[in-house]
Amino acid sequence: MTRAPRDTSPLPAPSGPYPPTQAMLAEPVPDDLRRAQADRLRKVWETPKGWRYVKAVNNSEVGKWYCLTALVFMLLAGIMALLMRLQLAVPEHDLISADRFNQLFTMHGSAMMFLFAVPMFEAVSILLLPGLLGARDMPFPRLSAFGYWCFLIGGVFVIGSILFDVAPRSGWFMYPPLATQDEGPGSDIWLLGLSFIEVASIAAAVELIVGTLKCRPPGMRVNIMPLYAWYVLVVGGMILFAFPPLIAGDFLFELERSFNWPFFDPERGGDPMLWQHLFWIFGHPEVYIIFLPSIAIAAMIIPTVARRPIFGYSWIVLSAVGTGFLSFGLWVHHMFTTGLPSISLGFFSAASEAVVIPTGIQIFAFLATLMAGRVKMTLPMLWISGALAIFTMGGLTGVMLAMAPFDFQAHDTYFIVAHLHYTLFGGMVFPVIAGVYYFFPFFQKKLMSERLGRWSFWLVFSGFNLCFLPMHLTGLWGMPRRVYTYPTGLGWDGLNMISTLGAFVVAAGFVVFVWDLIRPKKDQPQIPRNPWEAGTLEWTHDVPEETWGVRSIPHVTSRYPLWDQPGMQDRMDAGRYYLPDAQEGKRETLVTSVIDAEPVQVQRVTGPTWITHLAAGFTGGAFILPTFHLYPPAMVCGALAVCCILYWLWTSTARPPEADSKDVGLGLTLPTYAAGSASVGWWAMWITMLGDATAFASLVFGFFFYWTAAPNFPPEGAAHAVALLVALAALGLAGSWALTLGARRLNRSGLVGAARLCLGLAPLAAAGGAAALIGSVWTLDPESHVYPAVLWALTIWITVHAGVGVIMQLYCLAGSLFGKLTPRYDADLWNVSLYWHFVVLAALVTCAVMGLAPGAL
Repeated sequence: MTRAPRDTSPLPAPSGPYPPTQAMLAEPVPDDLRRAQADRLRKVWETPKGWRYVKAVNNSEVGKWYCLTALVFMLLAGIMALLMRLQLAVPEHDLISADRFNQLFTMHGSAMMFLFAVPMFEAVSILLLPGLLGARDMPFPRLSAFGYWCFLIGGVFVIGSILFDVAPRSGWFMYPPLATQDEGPGSDIWLLGLSFIEVASIAAAVELIVGTLKCRPPGMRVNIMPLYAWYVLVVGGMILFAFPPLIAGDFLFELERSFNWPFFDPERGGDPMLWQHLFWIFGHPEVYIIFLPSIAIAAMIIPTVARRPIFGYSWIVLSAVGTGFLSFGLWVHHMFTTGLPSISLGFFSAASEAVVIPTGIQIFAFLATLMAGRVKMTLPMLWISGALAIFTMGGLTGVMLAMAPFDFQAHDTYFIVAHLHYTLFGGMVFPVIAGVYYFFPFFQKKLMSERLGRWSFWLVFSGFNLCFLPMHLTGLWGMPRRVYTYPTGLGWDGLNMISTLGAFVVAAGFVVFVWDLIRPKKDQPQIPRNPWEAGTLEWTHDVPEETWGVRSIPHVTSRYPLWDQPGMQDRMDAGRYYLPDAQEGKRETLVTSVIDAEPVQVQRVTGPTWITHLAAGFTGGAFILPTFHLYPPAMVCGALAVCCILYWLWTSTARPPEADSKDVGLGLTLPTYAAGSASVGWWAMWITMLGDATAFASLVFGFFFYWTAAPNFPPEGAAHAVALLVALAALGLAGSWALTLGARRLNRSGLVGAARLCLGLAPLAAAGGAAALIGSVWTLDPESHVYPAVLWALTIWITVHAGVGVIMQLYCLAGSLFGKLTPRYDADLWNVSLYWHFVVLAALVTCAVMGLAPGAL
């Protein structure tokens, strides 16, 4: 018996004419073919009916769930704010207890930031981005669904805690030692619950970044893609670099809460300032993570109402990137009163002032567009106008607070509360509501009421200023924030009453808005397809609704194709462009190159499933059960979550296709499989690991923070990690990386047996390296001092990552044995190799810190 030679030939490249000529586009599509194609597409992209509806993974369904859930959490946080305002309406009031008040202000801030502001950006983007890009769907629909279910479970867990009187009560920033020494599960609920939600945030960020980079329509180069997509890229990148430091901080915080490791305990060498640094490295960029997407909504509405292209497109893009970059250099201005050196105060004060420049460029570009256009004052534009007015006021007080001497006076007063809310309402809430009115016809195929919208606007706008404008004076007159009550006779009584009345006027405005949003609209006649006469691709949507996204994926040559490319809409509807059919009965979308958006692949995307619910549920158990110190069940949940995710990956990703290529229309043939940097999975791994590397860098930052800030790090006579074992750990983990890399190259060369041998040895090397690393710190007591605690934390981090890497190696070995991974179809092995690049880098840095630093300390 002879064995057939293994197929090591390269995958086919794209072939056929591109870009399409006008003659090709003008060729008619026969009616019977058009109807047959539409029927097949409709069947493939059909949304499940009845109770199976929750299995849906389409961006349109997941995006709506996400938006509504974030809105509900926002309304609950708003009710908490009203309770606080009632308590503060008059002096010495006893409506609610001090402890309940602490829970309310902690949960109000946490819910607004973690359950509304950031998720709402991701929700809106998941809902809109495929339409803006003319894509069928995002590249990883199940990842979006998994992120949503994680968000829902985590959000209900965190916000529901207030009903049982166990909610966190140390402020939304959870400063130690107040939070670390707080009795009860409140701090753990905050740490583990929100860490769970951060998983959803990062999952959505990965989906959005890869979608923007790889799922643009053919021809849509980066310099003509919608501004909203640029903002998604900037904000997605910010999430990847901002959230991981908080995750690293949560990791240290929970180790201290659960195991008494003294990271923030000064008596044992710890320092609470490390938490403040990690928190605000996340916390300040988060303000811009909230603000920039809302500016993006304004950037989509303003050209439409001005009836002209946006003014200064390139400057707006550069300013958005600049704002995102600068936002990471401002975190210390939240810590001006912590006793920092004068040079630090000067540097961060100047940096805080500098961020005004790119922000101002964006606003002036909008104003220039309006001045040069023929403005039609629509309802969305009314809300944008309110946003610009309110945000400008918040920005001006921000400039005041960026000056350290003024900040010393206003710190922790109601002036800060006023500034924060002017910034967030103007920079987020008003633009998002404007976006709801503007995009409602796109995602619901109905129009909201013009009359109710104006009522809502004037109630919210006037109520907001009535509530928060007096707080500037309340703060300057010395009223501290987060106080449960206050004595009479300090001049604060009348101002607080006015603020409370204003809060209820705002609430009335939201009631009108929510009623307009959810009220039945069945009797409303069919709306125009493009009611605002906009120029961007989302307005090619189908009315009545079709679930296929776009009928065919267009070739785009303009920033405003509906204005500049006549006939595009008709050709899309006729199926004249790309992927007009679903002959194989599979969901597909087009993948294009990163810069020039040239078509490179047909990507199969996944459909409805229950596996995302199971994966999210078990992941939730792994995060939530440790809150109650139920560690064994949490470990079981973690193992089951891993099993669900492996099943999900095995059954629906990177499987060898039935055919290597496919005719996608207009004579163009594209490959149906890609590996390495050509595949969307590789990009997802790359982006995920960037975030992971940022979290690791935050832990290393902690080590050097203690080294430079603490006089007794390490303490006199402290034991160190065993150098020989540290060296063996480096050797073992580097060997595992080398074997993985070798397996990929051997497999690609057709030497499958040798590749399997490498994949079999690599886990052994990784396990040996991890065991040596644990052995090097085994005798150190992490409860005695922060020095051994940090070494243990680094060891745990590397060990867990090596464990995940071992699972991946075994997954590839199984794939090779069972035919999922072959010399030709090896995307999994490329992705795992990429993962191990990051792991070996982190392992070598850790070993260098543990093995070499003791000699230098």
